[in-house]
Amino acid sequence: MKQKPELLAPAGNFEKLRAAVLYGADAVYLAGGAFGMRAAAGNFTDEELPRAAAYAHERGVRVYLAVNTMPRTYEYPALEAYLNFVRGCGVDALIVGDLGVLSLARRVAPELAVHVSTQASAVSLADVLAWRALGARRVVLARELSIEEVRQICEGAPGDMEIESFIHGAMCVAYSGRCLLSNYFTGRDANRGACAQPCRWNYRTLEICEEKRPDQPLSLYEDTAGTFVMSSRDMCMIEHIPEIVECGVHSFKIEGRMKSAYYTAVVTNAYRMALDAYLRDGAAYRFDPALRRELESVSHREYSTGFWFGGPDADAGVCKNAGYIREKAYIATALSYDAKSGLALFVQRNKVRRGESVELISPGRTGRAFFAEELLDADGNPIESAPHPSMTFQMRVPFEVRAGDILRGGEEPCLFSS
Repeated sequence: MKQKPELLAPAGNFEKLRAAVLYGADAVYLAGGAFGMRAAAGNFTDEELPRAAAYAHERGVRVYLAVNTMPRTYEYPALEAYLNFVRGCGVDALIVGDLGVLSLARRVAPELAVHVSTQASAVSLADVLAWRALGARRVVLARELSIEEVRQICEGAPGDMEIESFIHGAMCVAYSGRCLLSNYFTGRDANRGACAQPCRWNYRTLEICEEKRPDQPLSLYEDTAGTFVMSSRDMCMIEHIPEIVECGVHSFKIEGRMKSAYYTAVVTNAYRMALDAYLRDGAAYRFDPALRRELESVSHREYSTGFWFGGPDADAGVCKNAGYIREKAYIATALSYDAKSGLALFVQRNKVRRGESVELISPGRTGRAFFAEELLDADGNPIESAPHPSMTFQMRVPFEVRAGDILRGGEEPCLFSS
């Protein structure tokens, strides 16, 4: 078995950072107020960034700062000032996608490790070695590579060069994210953090013709609900952890800085459990289908394995489901638990009624279902529902509850594995 890989989770803001750390991330990637590829993610202010790094480090979690836009010439003075500021924030590495940014980072902040973003479209061992020669210590490989190509790169890379690959989340239609569609359609430059995600829009009718075969148009049309094309499916490799571990990838990356804290918690938890189980059991490892059910509970497009197994099949870019598959309701977060009474104190995120089927998610466990048979307000008075945002309420729970556990909407009570 190869070395234990890092599980790298997104942290779009402080709430998502806490979720990623609590639910098992070894490292998180985030962005400050400038020069990050997800300008709409919330991100971290100049005041929050050092606190975020300190919060993660206190819990043994590494922090990588995305500085992965492709800045224009006039932006470089501001970028240099930003990098000088970042030096004092305590982050462990910078994620860059542009050669000029890497050069400036090595000059201004030579003590910080540099990771090369998937924006750089690294597809070969030669790419990895070239980035290493320029001072990089990790490369995030292009999502277009097959598992055999990834294996060859991992085997050929020097021992001081780390390889990172995406294992879950949205996939860009452009070559590893270098997209022009957003700028063309909306004037929002995807390569400078403002992507409008046109590759995930609903195109009702589209015909693609090769110039030498005008009589053979490829028509992409589904029904009145529309067909999703291009980057319509999400990557999901939860059932293939052994293969990725054994090909030598150092860091397993989850996409989703713009997704919810619930998404961050559930997806990180699922991959943490799968990875730990394989590292523990080795050849005796068996995939737990409950982990796939967990990933079905978050907002996503239909899942595929992307290019990992030699390229998408004919339908990999076409989503039969019109739109996102919506996640289960994130009802509340646990604040405390009294074992004697069996009552847990929660802070509300969405309305819950007495008698509803709900599920409790804990770090290292899949959802456990039960009925919300008893609801009380913060003072212990019986209530029929908890309707107000951020209100605190008590619920009798038939399991031990820990601070940070998540209460979500359920279906029918059933026994998931744990």
